[in-house]
Amino acid sequence: MTTRSSDTRGAAAAGATTRAVAGRGAGAAVALTVPRLLAARAEADPAHIAISQGDDTLDLATWQARTQAVAAALQASGIQPGERVGLLYSTRDWIAYACAYTGVLAAGAVAVPMSTRSAPAELAYMLEHCDARALLHGSGARLPEVSIDLCWGPEHISALPDAAPVSGPRPGDPAQILYTSGTTGRPKGVVAAHANLTHGARLDPPLRILAHSRQFLHAFPIGTNAAQTMLFNALTAHAGMLATARFGPEHFARLIERNAVGTVFVVPAMAIELLRSGALDRHDVSSVRVFGSTAAALPPAVAAELAAALPGATLVNYYTSTEAAPTQTSMVFSPERPAALGRAVGGTLRVCDENGQPCPAGVVGEVWMRGAGISRSYLDDPEATRHVFRGGWTRMGDVGYLDAEGYLYLVDRENDVIKSGADKVSTIAVEAALHEHPDIVEAAVLGLPDPVLGMAPVAVLVATRELRLAEVRRFLASRLAGHEQPSRIVLVAELPRNAGGKVVKHRLRELFNAAADSSGVK
Repeated sequence: MTTRSSDTRGAAAAGATTRAVAGRGAGAAVALTVPRLLAARAEADPAHIAISQGDDTLDLATWQARTQAVAAALQASGIQPGERVGLLYSTRDWIAYACAYTGVLAAGAVAVPMSTRSAPAELAYMLEHCDARALLHGSGARLPEVSIDLCWGPEHISALPDAAPVSGPRPGDPAQILYTSGTTGRPKGVVAAHANLTHGARLDPPLRILAHSRQFLHAFPIGTNAAQTMLFNALTAHAGMLATARFGPEHFARLIERNAVGTVFVVPAMAIELLRSGALDRHDVSSVRVFGSTAAALPPAVAAELAAALPGATLVNYYTSTEAAPTQTSMVFSPERPAALGRAVGGTLRVCDENGQPCPAGVVGEVWMRGAGISRSYLDDPEATRHVFRGGWTRMGDVGYLDAEGYLYLVDRENDVIKSGADKVSTIAVEAALHEHPDIVEAAVLGLPDPVLGMAPVAVLVATRELRLAEVRRFLASRLAGHEQPSRIVLVAELPRNAGGKVVKHRLRELFNAAADSSGVK
């Protein structure tokens, strides 16, 4: 990391200011900024513990004071409204990250959250792509080799003096650039305005979300969309955030028991580990009232097991994307609809054909979600923006259908559908069937070139014992059609995942590029 001489680019560096969203009638939510939301909450409830991690806590009054200290220091150092500031914090630094994030926004700058789990080259790309002027980072962060004007570590930030509130941003000003997971190519920077992030929020809500819970628990890494949702929960919810730096099923279940946690958020891989480890049986988790899963589809067999293991909890699938957030659908698990991900309420979802026309119920097409408030965009990528963001709607990159009652069923990721001969194979359906096998812990399905069919499905499995292809195909015979069954399998100790918990399927292809006599390929 090197520093460079300062320059002034101002608000123009962040692109055109986006139009704010107006309130809709008396008592309705109006367009807000994130700093104003924090200031109002801190004034109304200063002693509320917003974030707990280990032995450290952050109350709202302290959060507001540290926010203003960071904001004043950034402005005094020449950071102009609209300029981009990278944030590089590990999962053990949630409190420091929260204060740095809101401090950047209070200064009128644009926050760029990143994950310490990303490779240095990927971090360097993000900072250079967004033309970051500064970088704030936590302890032990491995800094990428980029030239930057200002770089502050924890020693500098923690020593900043208290400061009076600074002149903040407007609701339509850009607030953050969050990079996508990059599972199908280079990450794209999604630009969001304050009015987008605060859409639907009120300064004086009659009831705060998660009102049934004193704390909500998660282990999401900073720099992901799921983590940003948790940060805004900490800002707006009745419950405080309980963050853990690492996910281990025993450790996670122990935290639930010790703190009588009422709300839990996971990705499917974490849910699977909790079940397979037996940790939910060894600890008292009866306090859990809501168990939420996000980032990827929860296999129906796994959802059914969770429902049985947590009889006092409501199991919820959350469906959104970095591009569509904070809009999301939530689906309470029901045995009658185990594969449904959410219900289209108030026109929030639609499924369209290749011409953009809505599909009838039961007909498969592209899934679109109506964005909340201001439509987002990709940074410096107008072509991709036009492809994904249209007229207030966001293309989700999924293929699926809506049933007659408006429930959404995913068939596959648009890029993952396997065209095998004259048939199309849903990797989600094959993975769901594989998860029903008692000895298969996790499964990822992808398509590989086939000399006859063009493409054929193959599977990468995490299993409790050695499995042969013939055995797996016999198990699937009553669950899948012949063209849906994997033509090859490979056993691995764990699936490769990105920071957000999603399987990186292009890395799985490398496993099948090995020699045909490799001991792992069946």
